[in-house]
Amino acid sequence: MPTNPRLTRRNPDELLVGLVSVSDRASSGAYQDQGIPSLQSWLDEALLGTAQYATRLIADEKPLIARTLIELVDEAGCDLVLTTGGTGPARRDVTPEATLEVATKEMPGFGEQMRQISLRFVPTAILSRQVAVVRETAGHAALIINLPGQPKAIKETLEGLKDADGAQLVPGIFAAVPYCIDLIGGPYIETHERIVKAFRPKSAVRAPRS
Repeated sequence: MPTNPRLTRRNPDELLVGLVSVSDRASSGAYQDQGIPSLQSWLDEALLGTAQYATRLIADEKPLIARTLIELVDEAGCDLVLTTGGTGPARRDVTPEATLEVATKEMPGFGEQMRQISLRFVPTAILSRQVAVVRETAGHAALIINLPGQPKAIKETLEGLKDADGAQLVPGIFAAVPYCIDLIGGPYIETHERIVKAFRPKSAVRAPRS
C-alpha cells in the first residue's frame, strides 16, 4: 500500500482530504475509476478555500480498507476522509465494517440522511449501509464518511436536492461537515453557497477577514 508523508497545510484553513475508492475491478485495472475524480471535482467546486488530497484506489478487502483509513488519518494527517464504493449487501461489500473498526465515535446522522436523499430516487436505497465516524488519535481527529459509488449519487448526497429554481428540497450531508470538523479541532472550512451552504450556529460563525 502506498504511503505519503504527513501533509503540510499551506495555510491554517486548508483542508486535508483523503479520497478512497473501494473497487475490486477498478483497482485491478478492469475499468477506470470514476469515484475519486468525482469526489475531487465536487470538492474543488464546493470549497471556498484550498484543499490538498491524498488518493487511494484499493480492492474490497476489509484489512486493506482499515489500514488505508488509519494511514490517511494517523500518518497523512487528513481532516476528512471520503470513501466511495463497497457499501451494499454483497459479500465483498465491507467498507462500513472496516470504517467502524477504526472508529472512535460513530456519527449515525450522516448515514440516515444519505439514505433519505437516495430514497427520493430508488427504493433500493434502503440496502445502502453507508456510515460515518470520527477517528481520534493523540492530538488529531478526522471525520470519515462512506459515500455511494456512482458519480451522480455522490453529488446528490453531498449537495442535497434542489428544485428548478435552486431552492433546497433536501439538505446534503456536506452542509454539516464544516461544523463537525470545527468540533473535532480541524480547520475552519467555508463553502460556495450556490452549491452547498455550510451550517454553523451563530456563535460558531467566524467574522469575515478584513
